[in-house]
Amino acid sequence: MKMPTYFISHGGGPWPYIREWDEQYKALRESLEQLPAQLPEKPKAIVMVSAHWIGNEILIMGSEKPGMLYDYYGFPEHTYHVHYNAPGHPALAAQIQNMLTEAGFETRIDLDRGFDHGAFVPLAVSFPDADIPVVQVSINHHYDPGYHIRMGQALAALRDEGVLIIGSGLSYHNLRLLGPAGSTPSAKFDQWLQDAILGKTREARIQAMEQWEKAPAARLAHAQEDHLIPLMVAVGSAGEDAATCVYHETNAFGGITATSFKFG
Repeated sequence: MKMPTYFISHGGGPWPYIREWDEQYKALRESLEQLPAQLPEKPKAIVMVSAHWIGNEILIMGSEKPGMLYDYYGFPEHTYHVHYNAPGHPALAAQIQNMLTEAGFETRIDLDRGFDHGAFVPLAVSFPDADIPVVQVSINHHYDPGYHIRMGQALAALRDEGVLIIGSGLSYHNLRLLGPAGSTPSAKFDQWLQDAILGKTREARIQAMEQWEKAPAARLAHAQEDHLIPLMVAVGSAGEDAATCVYHETNAFGGITATSFKFG
């Protein structure tokens, strides 16, 4: 049965493991907890495209038992000992490599890579049992929108095989403009994002994403677009499927507007 595809805003650091942040992250937690109920069936596997894995080509997690990568700093000691024990899926990793290679992408299987927090943090909330195989896939360091849209298109057929494709980033990511200082630019960019994605044709969505830098407050919302690029992969893998907003709040990080989308 065909899976939808998602772009999720994954929040900051290891937030699910910090009890003092429970209220701050209530809306995001609820949206991620509701994700499995939005699926037609339990996924056979998950392909996780994280903003926190950036390569010179497309890197694909090939380990049968991926480890952990605590790629955050200054958080409580216990957050450096958490584990998300989902298995890898070497056969799916090889299939992904074949699909991307056939589409003209340079790829490499990485047998050492562990789950980064762009992957394990939202997965731990949505799929706490960690019983679904996960293959993490990188983005490319040049951040080219069209390239990553084509990457999503190359992987789209996996959805028909019961594989859930998730792009994990943030709809607003400027660590220098958080809290009240980021309120206006995040709201302006988010309104453009909603207009560009919801109720639009495949062609209109792709055109908007390719020209995202022309959006209001674009470079204030994403001084560096690593956290936006997973959306391009989701848009590519979405095809003609309609989009819905599955998470939206205006007070994330003390005043930021943030959003997640589901396609299909």
